[in-house]
Amino acid sequence: MAMEAHDIEALLRVSFPDARITITDLAGDGNHYAAEVIDESFRGLNRVQQQRAVYAALKGKMDGPAGELHALALTTKAPD
Repeated sequence: MAMEAHDIEALLRVSFPDARITITDLAGDGNHYAAEVIDESFRGLNRVQQQRAVYAALKGKMDGPAGELHALALTTKAPD
């Protein structure tokens, strides 16, 4: 089952309510997205820690072959 961009953003908003979030559907199939998440909570974290926080916020939607979201290219950072 495919996901909509607004569904991905809604999941992320729970963990990152003040973030600047941009979701882009890369293939038009609801399975391949890019997400940019800019949030103050990332300050002092390395890139792996930031991306783990984003994956945790997705609540298992990318887990295994039965996951609703197949691919997510992530860009994460703290605000400038």
